[in-house]
Amino acid sequence: MSIKFLSTATKKFVILVLLLAIFGVTMVYSQNEIEIKQLGKRNQDKFGRIIQNKPATSPAQIDYISSQFLGTPYVANTLTGDIDTPEVFTINLNGMDCFTFVDYVEALRLSDTVEDFDTNLKNTRYKNGKVSFQNRNHFFSDWPINNSSHIREITYELGGSNAVAVQKTLNLKDDGSTYLPGIPAVPRRIYFIPSSKINDDLIGKLQTGDYIGMYTDIEGLDVTHTGILIKNENGVFLRHASSKKSNRKVVDEDFREYVKNVPGIVVYRPK
Repeated sequence: MSIKFLSTATKKFVILVLLLAIFGVTMVYSQNEIEIKQLGKRNQDKFGRIIQNKPATSPAQIDYISSQFLGTPYVANTLTGDIDTPEVFTINLNGMDCFTFVDYVEALRLSDTVEDFDTNLKNTRYKNGKVSFQNRNHFFSDWPINNSSHIREITYELGGSNAVAVQKTLNLKDDGSTYLPGIPAVPRRIYFIPSSKINDDLIGKLQTGDYIGMYTDIEGLDVTHTGILIKNENGVFLRHASSKKSNRKVVDEDFREYVKNVPGIVVYRPK
């Protein structure tokens, strides 16, 4: 049967299925949802070890869990779904971008067993854990709203008088078009701490395991990058899936140096 007579969405789905078959990726259907899991026994065993060896406190857990992904290749656009294509619940540990990296870390932090991970990832990535393109947390500031049980916004609390409040309409470009067709424009107040105000006192208030967003002045967006703050005997670092040509993987970079090149930061803390 030729695919030229199929709808655009159906064509995309058929091509996706063929590609997955070629690369040997597990694809399952669960409660009317499509799921892709690039796990395999090796990664399932790794997950089991990570969960079993998790430290007791959230900061130490996030440090330990995120360290297990150091060196993982940066890969953009690993999630499937848009206004014309059904959303696919995806677990891809072979490559990740800055947002899927923090998704995986947070979901693992919340998990007591390997079986818990699927549910916790759905709840972290999607509003109410309902897998759909419309429910996906497309913006970093969706996180503390849709994950309020385990993530809280602390930017204003940390920054005090140095914190800046900006009213934005997320997803709406200057020309009136949207970044993500099919996703409504959402008015939202964003707090950020300007990079010029990130001093020793502020860094002293940050904790290992804080989730950091790089604030942007671009209309319709809240941040352009995300990562995790790490403090250790060697300094203060941003652990993140870096798209820089010299990195292209999950790395630790000097936090102070990194934030010099962005307008400011947004800070969320795990509960």
